[in-house]
Amino acid sequence: MLSIVKSMALHGLEGYILSVQVDISNGIPSFEIVGLPGTSVKESKERVKIAIKNSGYELKSRKIIVNLAPANTKKEGSMFDLPIAVGILIATGFIKNANIGKIIKETILVGELSLKGTVEKINGILPICIEAKKLGVKRIILPYENVEEAKIIKGIEILPIKNLKQVVNFLNGETLKIEKSKEKVKILKKYNKDFSEVKGQEKVKRALEIAIAGGHNCLLIGPPGSGKTMLAKRIQTILPDMTFEESLEVTKIHSISGKLSKEQPFISTRPFRNPHHTISKNSLLGGGRIPKPGEISLAHFGVLFLDELTEFNKNTIEVLREPLEEGKITISRVETSITYPAKFILIASMNPCPCGFYGSKKNKCTCTQSQIKKYMSKISGPILDRIDMYVEVNEVTYENLQEVKKEETSDEIKRRINKARKVQINRYKTEEIFSNSELTLELIKKYCDLKKANLKILEKAFYKLKLSARAYGRILKVARTIADLDNSKSIETKHLAEAIQYRSLDKKYWEERKEY
Repeated sequence: MLSIVKSMALHGLEGYILSVQVDISNGIPSFEIVGLPGTSVKESKERVKIAIKNSGYELKSRKIIVNLAPANTKKEGSMFDLPIAVGILIATGFIKNANIGKIIKETILVGELSLKGTVEKINGILPICIEAKKLGVKRIILPYENVEEAKIIKGIEILPIKNLKQVVNFLNGETLKIEKSKEKVKILKKYNKDFSEVKGQEKVKRALEIAIAGGHNCLLIGPPGSGKTMLAKRIQTILPDMTFEESLEVTKIHSISGKLSKEQPFISTRPFRNPHHTISKNSLLGGGRIPKPGEISLAHFGVLFLDELTEFNKNTIEVLREPLEEGKITISRVETSITYPAKFILIASMNPCPCGFYGSKKNKCTCTQSQIKKYMSKISGPILDRIDMYVEVNEVTYENLQEVKKEETSDEIKRRINKARKVQINRYKTEEIFSNSELTLELIKKYCDLKKANLKILEKAFYKLKLSARAYGRILKVARTIADLDNSKSIETKHLAEAIQYRSLDKKYWEERKEY
């Protein structure tokens, strides 16, 4: 007998309907899965047989062939256990409902089976539900442990189940008793850090405010102990609020990666990722035989903080070129090619030289010019060119530490950032971009128009700092953000001058380098 059950397979963040076709006939007893099954799918044969037996359904020795269609795409994961088991039970007559054809036509099933017959939690349930809704699926039967994540999506019937027997009873016409899960109140994440704890460093705080307000990449350069890491780790407290659509996209990525918990099924705050400098290229970009999202995708719509940038492997840093420019990463393998979004703000920190004290007012640098040059060459010109702002972080003085004045809190800074982001969203609502950092050359001409006097200032800076065409555009983008924070419709001289100063380290640190 032949039975057909629907499931859902994922290709990156996209999904497609999978037809699980089961044929049971007389012949030499066997159990085969065809249709390009991966290793984890092939292993499901034993799980499914034992789960069916331990759920109270005795299978006779027959020839079982399972086809996963379309047969020209590779299938991976354990989410097909449940539809395969249900297909077998329909074909063997354990499910006899007269309306089974109609029910199955409107339903997809996903879930991993344990040997006991319970249905276990799977990764990627949110993108599965989103894609199922897009494709017109009426209902989805899924593991009970995934219900908090799935119920975010409205307009599709969610049927959470705990074991295989529940599914069989439902398909045989019984009403499925669903335990109502407790509604979770959306609580904004509380942090134990705040910018008010940072004494002095007003210029650096200002630079980070601009960077986050416009989505600009930023490099902090300063000696050890100047507060680079302390400042960077407080950035997460001033990240702008996310829209529901942004939260949904970030949650999809974390769902596929298995990063969601029962306590946090939905990500409502912008991610802040801080990988160690020993990270590999695959971990940073994403990878594996079936590519999974890496740190840059997990930082989507948030911040990727690379502390001690020069300690990272040079080849690892170089792979950031494409995502910094395109806002996405394509991972190619022999069997497949998957694209993941990666629109993140890069915040990096580094020392100015091997000993760390080049330019210090307190300590003497012991490095030679050749050592400094070699040290700085660990960061290539093309990568530096993709960074919008260079910020010099000076050492904190004793007087700074003894100051009694009240420092600005993260909430105060965040309010200004949210206001500037709102201005940008309204300005670019017809352009399909959300922040100043995403401006193309054509849009820069449209939204970053300068007066003649300001054009003269920019021309002088271009030649004096030996800027590239890319750096020229980045100055204008940063100036636009400074104007937005100042609630100014046009870019004034003071906005442009401040933006230029964030490129002044081009001359100080890299004037003599011949990288590009």
